[in-house]
Amino acid sequence: MALMSAIDLKDATWEDLAHVYEALATDPIADGAEAEWLADWSHWQERVEEAATRAMIEYTCDTKDPEKEAANHRWSSEIYPLVVEQNVRLAKRLVSLSPRIEGMGIAMREFRSDIENFREENVPLMSQIEDCVSHYQRVTGSLAIEWQGKTLTVPQVQGFLKEPDRATREAAFRATSEAYQAVRNELATLFTTMHGLRQRAALNAGHANHMHFAFAAKHRFDYTPDDCLRFHDAVESTVVPAISRLMERRRSVLGVDTLRPWDTQVSLLSNERLRPFEDVDGLLEPAQRMFTALDAELGSIFGRLRSEGMLDLDSRTGKAPGGYCTALPHRKLPFIFMNAVGVPDDVNTLIHESGHAFHDMLASRQPFIWQRSTGHEAAELASMGMELLVGPLLAAPVGYYDGADARAAEVEHLEDVLLTLGHIASVDAFQRWIYTSDDGADAAARDAAWINVRNRFERGIDWSGLENERVSRWYRQLHIFELPFYYIEYGIAQMGALQLWRAAQTDHAATLARYKRFLSLGGTATLPELYHAAGVTLVFDADGMKPLVDAVEERLAALR
Repeated sequence: MALMSAIDLKDATWEDLAHVYEALATDPIADGAEAEWLADWSHWQERVEEAATRAMIEYTCDTKDPEKEAANHRWSSEIYPLVVEQNVRLAKRLVSLSPRIEGMGIAMREFRSDIENFREENVPLMSQIEDCVSHYQRVTGSLAIEWQGKTLTVPQVQGFLKEPDRATREAAFRATSEAYQAVRNELATLFTTMHGLRQRAALNAGHANHMHFAFAAKHRFDYTPDDCLRFHDAVESTVVPAISRLMERRRSVLGVDTLRPWDTQVSLLSNERLRPFEDVDGLLEPAQRMFTALDAELGSIFGRLRSEGMLDLDSRTGKAPGGYCTALPHRKLPFIFMNAVGVPDDVNTLIHESGHAFHDMLASRQPFIWQRSTGHEAAELASMGMELLVGPLLAAPVGYYDGADARAAEVEHLEDVLLTLGHIASVDAFQRWIYTSDDGADAAARDAAWINVRNRFERGIDWSGLENERVSRWYRQLHIFELPFYYIEYGIAQMGALQLWRAAQTDHAATLARYKRFLSLGGTATLPELYHAAGVTLVFDADGMKPLVDAVEERLAALR
């Protein structure tokens, strides 16, 4: 289609795009030419999604720039809801033709679900939600803290939570919490608006609430909300006791009467804060060596990301919080965004997001755009699996750490695996409460519910006198604001990643080969089939979870 290269989509308006969608929807399709028509749609969708993604990237990299904010708003709030509407229209056309196109079975199932859940009256609601997301990014991206005579970002100050000096840790904890407490009312009001919009959209689509709508929209065909409840219970019975043991040991080693929240991140194996790198180059060079040593193809992919400017890694004022990897489907390149401040978490984050990038690159060989993407349960297996597969290479001379520091870094990572599982269960249970409770629209009730959930999954920490600080944690969880119900996937994937980790201890080469095979499938198989290709299974219950938790605790005991 000549129209597909006739305009620069970066600065496009909806009027620039609409006639292309109209042509795709109405131009005749010759008998047997369904695959050619699908290729035209796929190529066009690559360009549209890339333009929208570029606008998002530029804005999250610089939330203070009004032009970038306006461009992101145009794409996310004005154009993309209409793109979704047109994609449903085109999906209806494709489904009506009942074509048999190799590798499109999973995509066709998703198309049918999208058609069933689409409602025209939700298009303006989705635009309003995207406006709220931009608002959240602007507020949190502008947070700054005066620290020791300097103005730092929240991630930069959080790095001091790893300092050996307890007073410094406490000051850093209070400063970061206070930054979010200062905007709590604004964020609470914003979330109440988002909650109402999401619940209305769910009701419009025939669902009882946004939880059920989200399961349908996220194409969760292979597990249910009840499975998530089983996952919560399994975490409570297997992981929470392990967390309690970790916290009690930490309290004893630190020699404190009670463990406070600023005591949970300092290393117990080093008298100094671990500093794996000093600047972005110091983060990148060992990563390049590790990925190349792990697998030549993966190392080449990472080198290409570096050479083509697909990495924005440092923390700075005005940059949105968090980290992500997103695909630029037209160029078939991923982009990695994060806020590095020189702590071990940054190394893990880069490895995690690189796992997503490898997934994007290997899956990009699939012919159609819909065959390249997976649900987050598979996407997070790619990233969390990479964290554990590359773990043996973190030590010098390949990686970041010398001698005892490598042992301390491994302990920190494995402890974080357990702690994060508790946090994942907290976030998912909290979101379930928000969207199924009659009180989910009440800001004070939400804060109280967060405390109740944390009491269930977070043990061994003395929060007395710190209720406001404890509440502020959920306001920092961007997924709750921007991507509701995107979090249980991390827990499901962590169970798969731990299975990869165990398998790699006996046959690393075969495990890596299965992992890469899984990456290359993209979205052409069901979730259980994708996990099977990687050599792992889905785990939701205590019987499957406990052996994995036990293996982590055994390794921690060996390292101490």
